[in-house]
Amino acid sequence: MQKLEQLYEGKAKKVFKTEDPDQFIIEYKDDATAGNGEKKGTIVGKGVINNKMTATIFKMLEEKGIPTHFIELLSDNEQLVKAVTIFPLEVIIRNTAAGSICKRLPFEEGQALEAPIFEFCYKNDDYGDPVINDNHATALKLATQEELDAIREMTMKINEILKAYFLEKGINLIDFKIEFGKTNDGQIVLADEISPDTCRFWDVNTGEKLDKDRFRRDLGGIEEAYEEMLKRVNG
Repeated sequence: MQKLEQLYEGKAKKVFKTEDPDQFIIEYKDDATAGNGEKKGTIVGKGVINNKMTATIFKMLEEKGIPTHFIELLSDNEQLVKAVTIFPLEVIIRNTAAGSICKRLPFEEGQALEAPIFEFCYKNDDYGDPVINDNHATALKLATQEELDAIREMTMKINEILKAYFLEKGINLIDFKIEFGKTNDGQIVLADEISPDTCRFWDVNTGEKLDKDRFRRDLGGIEEAYEEMLKRVNG
């Protein structure tokens, strides 16, 4: 499969057209950002790790009935995916309080939540990716109510699958951000990635952070944490 015109370059990935209008190539980068791009750097090997980890997890989710955009790995840092139009929504699940919710609301980091908290954010850097509700999303025409309902239902299933999956590997899934897209034939599928960039992973026994918080908070050991997560996922 040949890369053609570059369609998009984000903070962590590039997306390219192929000769097949129903397929894109995603190239993962080592670039790292935090705070809506205010902090920038490089995590050596991140592109390869996130590409391989996403491939493994998306294949596992497909086997459990979750439709995704993933088709196959092409190289260490490239994968072939279904062409999708991404909903301009970040979909967040929080199983334990951490990160921005502890700044917005009176939660303590590490506080167990009685039930997962589901959030939509408007994916727009100009507005700081604000938390929104269904009414905002439909008023802004980001998605229909039926699409939002489908995304919410799928996300709750994904959370249950991922929590059990990572717990078997000695990891607590604290929270995660996912994105959804619509294929050319109208199917809603999980897109983007599942990696230490988009999830908070804490070791069950030590509480050690094995995710991008090591970069955000200058904790050191960033590359080692990403490598450890890939090792646990790929055995």
